[in-house]
Amino acid sequence: MDNFLIIRLSSLGDVVHTLPAFSALRKKYPEAKISWIVEENGKEILDLVPGLDRIVHVKLKRWKLGSRRFWREFAKLKKEIRNKDQVAIDFQGLVKSGFMAYISGARKRIGFHRKNLKERQASLFYTENLVEVSEKDHVIEKNLKLLSLLEIEGGDYKFPLQLPEESSKNIQRILDELGYDPQNKLVLLNVGAAWETKRWKADRWIQMVKKIENDKIFPVLLWGSEVEHELAKEISRKSGVPLVPSLSLKEVMALIKRAAVLVSGDTFALQAAGALATPVVGLFGPTTPSRNGPFRDQDRVVFHELECSHCYKRVCSRPECLEKITPEEVAAACLGILEMETNA
Repeated sequence: MDNFLIIRLSSLGDVVHTLPAFSALRKKYPEAKISWIVEENGKEILDLVPGLDRIVHVKLKRWKLGSRRFWREFAKLKKEIRNKDQVAIDFQGLVKSGFMAYISGARKRIGFHRKNLKERQASLFYTENLVEVSEKDHVIEKNLKLLSLLEIEGGDYKFPLQLPEESSKNIQRILDELGYDPQNKLVLLNVGAAWETKRWKADRWIQMVKKIENDKIFPVLLWGSEVEHELAKEISRKSGVPLVPSLSLKEVMALIKRAAVLVSGDTFALQAAGALATPVVGLFGPTTPSRNGPFRDQDRVVFHELECSHCYKRVCSRPECLEKITPEEVAAACLGILEMETNA
């Protein structure tokens, strides 16, 4: 039996973007034992993936280098993943993920070319490296190309996810409480993002909402962290758009699956929508749409190319890239998707 160890620790969106590679690996080796090392938050996603034999979740944020706890957790992880008769596949490209591949004892440890790694020193832990690939290609495609070292060529963008029925029922109850009529189009507005440079301003959201208002559309505000909650409450107060209560990750995904369209910055909600085949309008500032954005024909991206584009800065004194995105063009993209669905 073949054994494989996938290493993709974080973030949530990147875990989602690795699922097609897992799907292609499982298709090629239907009888193989496939394990996946992931951080705590990502485990919630992998719990929804059938065909995955083992999830090894690590609590890296709690590790303090050199502490007793660190060495105890390190020894536990090493024991859990140790198997020389396996192939370790590092999709993360960091020193810590490369080191995990190394301590697994796998005789074959594969990773990206050093120029495609976030931390080039990670290549020291691999026995084989992929040839250099373009960083302009979608990260899903990049992940699939890594499998060429296992003689797996190509692969479809398949996301093996099974949402629990309970989460869908909870979402139905929440929508009922918000006054949602199933005959209307549910438009989900994800106003938050972990990076400040990915968050569109409240006044822009408010103006955009006014331009899509009609009796056939039911907009709802989605948020995650407390910072996002404050932003969502401000938008709700000034626009009248209801916002959902605090949701679990599974419930967020169930809500996204239910939506007619999602409007979102480059964050987990957008990646989840792609996996669930929900149409999206992606708002892009410092990151690259062709690499991280939506990939289906039904989707739309709002992005303005500038000299400083693709900077991937989390903080910027003047985020002109986001400021150039207008409520009019976002509203037009959203209504365009809804019109296509109506005419389909």
